[in-house]
Amino acid sequence: MRAAYAATQSADTPLVGLTVGDLDVPAAPEGFVRVKVVASCLNHHDLWSLKGVGLPQDSLPMVLGCDAAGIDDDGNEVIVHGVISSDGWRGDETLDPQRSLLSERHPGTMADYVWVPERNLVPKPAELSFEEAACLPTAWLTAYRMLFTVSPAAPGSTVLVQGAGGGVASALIALASAAGYRVWATSRSGDKRQQALDLGAEQAFDAGARLPERVDVVFDSVGEATWAHSLKSLVPGGTVVTCGATSGAAPSADLNRVFFLQLRVLGSTMGTRDELVRLTRFLVATGVRPVIDAVLPLDDAAQGFQRMLDGELFGKIVFRH
Repeated sequence: MRAAYAATQSADTPLVGLTVGDLDVPAAPEGFVRVKVVASCLNHHDLWSLKGVGLPQDSLPMVLGCDAAGIDDDGNEVIVHGVISSDGWRGDETLDPQRSLLSERHPGTMADYVWVPERNLVPKPAELSFEEAACLPTAWLTAYRMLFTVSPAAPGSTVLVQGAGGGVASALIALASAAGYRVWATSRSGDKRQQALDLGAEQAFDAGARLPERVDVVFDSVGEATWAHSLKSLVPGGTVVTCGATSGAAPSADLNRVFFLQLRVLGSTMGTRDELVRLTRFLVATGVRPVIDAVLPLDDAAQGFQRMLDGELFGKIVFRH
């Protein structure tokens, strides 16, 4: 089976371990169903796997990819929910201590086929292309949960999205503006600030800039590089919602500011199958569509990984199979 997979790992030169070619995969567990992948999507998780973060070396070679849209063996067009909960788990899959993502314990989506539990399949609306649908299960679902499940701010509130170029950040801008939030965004890049405005942000600022006023909620997926600015940007009683730390996971907690201003720090990870269904309905109803930076053949996966590694992208990199 053709696949893009991690053959080796390196913290300094991760792309050395990326291979696209034929790979034999182990038999799928009982109860898993097969999906012919039409499109898959790149995430930071895939780079971290190549760097040796979260993927044990003894699990190599491992097919990369958490996101996919394709066709099941019954001919249904489906989206793959990449959070694999343990057998017998009921309720919010993201709270299962034994959960995993595709490409951690089970082969991922950057291949001709992927096998998942049947409960992990969501119908793909006809209104969404396979490329658009492939963007949803990680970055867009993460953004949806942050905005509509975890954040306490109602539409009309002022929210700040840090690091406007990333997949989660661009999804947050699009979703929040469509839902009636007053959206501000930051980026070090003037081009990405303009793209954030085009996407629906009311204002866009240089990274770390002093804001005209404080905001109700900050959405931060950057971590160490933006954390101090995120806390300083909040109104008393405000909330920062964090889903990741692409720049580093050890910022100063600044606890004096947190307790004195009664700030709230809320974590958010991925999303549930039900939230993925609601996300697809939201996109159909509003006309919002994922921001796609580039669509590449799977054979050219290294080009997409390099764009992510260089920080050049705005939105999602999609691989067509």
